[in-house]
Amino acid sequence: MVAYGRGLGEPRLSPDGSLLAFVATVQGRGQLVVMPAAGGPEVVVTTEPGPPPAQAYGGGIFDWLPGGTGLLFAATDRSLYTVAATGGMARPFASPVGPGARLAAPAACDRFVTCVQSGPAEDLVLRFDFAGELHPGDIAWPALVARADFCFDPAIAADGRVAWHEWSVPDMAFDGGLIRERGSQPGDHVVDVAGRPGLVSVGQPRYAPDGRWLAFTSDESGWANISVRPAEPLGPPGSARPVAAEAYEQADPAWGLGQRSFAWSPDGRLIAYQRNEGGFGRLGIVDIATGVRTELSKGIHGGLSWQGNRIACIRSGARTPTHVAVFDLETSGGRLASARRVAARGPVGGWEEAGLVEPEVIHWPADDGAEIHGRLYRPEGVERPPMLCWVHGGPTSQWPVTFRERFAYFVAKGWAVLVPDHRGSTGWGRAYQQAMRERWGDLDVHDTAAGIRHAMEKGWCDPRRVVVIGGSAGGFTVLGVLGRYPDLCAAGVDLFGVADLLQLDEVTHRFEAHYNASLVGRLPEAIDRYRDSSPVNFADRIIAPLLILQGSADPVVPLSQSQAIAERLRSLGRTVEMHVYEGEGHGWSRPEVVMDEITRTEDFLRRHVLRWRS
Repeated sequence: MVAYGRGLGEPRLSPDGSLLAFVATVQGRGQLVVMPAAGGPEVVVTTEPGPPPAQAYGGGIFDWLPGGTGLLFAATDRSLYTVAATGGMARPFASPVGPGARLAAPAACDRFVTCVQSGPAEDLVLRFDFAGELHPGDIAWPALVARADFCFDPAIAADGRVAWHEWSVPDMAFDGGLIRERGSQPGDHVVDVAGRPGLVSVGQPRYAPDGRWLAFTSDESGWANISVRPAEPLGPPGSARPVAAEAYEQADPAWGLGQRSFAWSPDGRLIAYQRNEGGFGRLGIVDIATGVRTELSKGIHGGLSWQGNRIACIRSGARTPTHVAVFDLETSGGRLASARRVAARGPVGGWEEAGLVEPEVIHWPADDGAEIHGRLYRPEGVERPPMLCWVHGGPTSQWPVTFRERFAYFVAKGWAVLVPDHRGSTGWGRAYQQAMRERWGDLDVHDTAAGIRHAMEKGWCDPRRVVVIGGSAGGFTVLGVLGRYPDLCAAGVDLFGVADLLQLDEVTHRFEAHYNASLVGRLPEAIDRYRDSSPVNFADRIIAPLLILQGSADPVVPLSQSQAIAERLRSLGRTVEMHVYEGEGHGWSRPEVVMDEITRTEDFLRRHVLRWRS
């Protein structure tokens, strides 16, 4: 049940709201699916080349063609294609200019198409002009709209204006950046709309359907809230205003293209948006003129699309298997009401009978007195259970309360699961997130260890049967906890985790190539901090048994990272088990690999942890 099912992402309603398209992932392969929005059979409309795998709350894979006759999508061969809404042969639309580049994040209107070209050294925003039907013979050579270190999510207005999100190194998207706009005429200048490098993070530019407003997210207030600014003509500096100002995050960090945490109503008067409440979620609608808000649904919602009287999105929760939800809106007694239904489901059936539990939001004091946040899943009827402290990746990220099959599996087996939001995590405001600057390997490790000690003191777990587990940046924290607090945990599970910061700085992919400059410090000045924070250099302090699982083709945290820590521990005579999954990347795509991961992990825990009894 953990290994099978399918991934779902990027639901998009057709321009008239009659059809619903989304990306599904089955055994690692993406496919575009179209169905009637009112309910009806699903039709897979792509074959080969197909789209990349789905990202539940991200995307940037496709858009509807004008009139809703078909889809424009980014394919795994790095080019753009069109396909009819009924399926059939995909037709080439555009290919990247230059070697090693790929096209993504297409957006279409009646006369224009825009997209991002991501290359080995920089990103471009391109615009294609066309007349008549959208066929390859009508497409002109692309016009260059912008170039920057990184560009995300170009949005296009009906008159041809383009807005996009860009940032430059050493910033990551969530450190600082700009929303910029360029007019439709060749000589039009580029205008900065919002954001500040290094100081204000922005994202998700999106025009109102009538072009009068440009909306985007900004954390200038200290929280990632949605703002709007007059777009016709572009308002003066400072004219942006939040539409629902609150001390909650209304967007996630921009780890990928196509996040849609909000959507305009067709008349441009309302915005539907998701907010994060301590890791839990809520979907609401706000009137941009009056600020009046209406709640639609609880749960984590993303990929929002609004056409006609319908809203479509991805919806999920701890006890709610991930699905595409459709809300049919109506006005009753002067108030907006909705009926919600499930249009498509991701996980296999049977989870509702598996004893799923809701987590509780918890807080604990850090060693320096700061308040740290997290969530705790507790198995029903189990006193002092064994506990998995499961550390999220990123590290600038969070695991909100979405449907997590692995959590459900281990809770059903009698384990408690602690999910720490150490400082540097998102969901708690900009100051909390930015607290990790130059302190990765420090705050994440000590805050996580403090959370484990807190759970022990509260009697939420058996202190002798605690395991720290995590992947990627979470694996780095796992190794740090085991090394800095050698007597705290009975064992650790490191999933493709970072072990050597200096080596990672040389080999990781372009998107994160400058990430360590903010997380650890600039080189060469901070070289001692890189060495001191790298687990491979304090492996002699790790005494607990360790399981390492790694993909051979991981472009983010290469195989050499796991090999280095495993070899160092073996040379010290420590108990370390390592398995490499051939062909897998930064996470697993094949069901047989997921089942092997669960089997190996459970066997490791049985041998090294569950032998201890309360």
